[in-house]
Amino acid sequence: METSYLLKTEPSEYSFADLQRDKRTEWDGVSNPVALKNMREMRPDTRLVIYETGNRKSAVGTATVVSVDASNPKSPRLVIEAGRAIANPVSLAEVKASKLFAGSPLVRQGRLSVVPLTSAQYAALVR
Repeated sequence: METSYLLKTEPSEYSFADLQRDKRTEWDGVSNPVALKNMREMRPDTRLVIYETGNRKSAVGTATVVSVDASNPKSPRLVIEAGRAIANPVSLAEVKASKLFAGSPLVRQGRLSVVPLTSAQYAALVR
């Protein structure tokens, strides 16, 4: 079973709409050691959920990993490609209310910017 990931972004800095406009981008600005480890574990075609923080606090879209260069472990280079918008964005409140996410770092480690997702969690977010 392949792991999917959720990437958090501050929409005032770079929103899902920006990613859709750009089609592809290098995902950077990550400094947390656990988030960097998660990035190094990604492979091309890894499925992603884009989650906007700030006032929105919702899973809003999908993306796919195009390439990962982990030759510098402290600063892996991750290129992602926009997918589709999630028709009904899933709020943090909905995530916290779901038993499916009870043990997830998304709930337990609120500041973690790159969060692994099980297949079931991914499906629940992109419904």
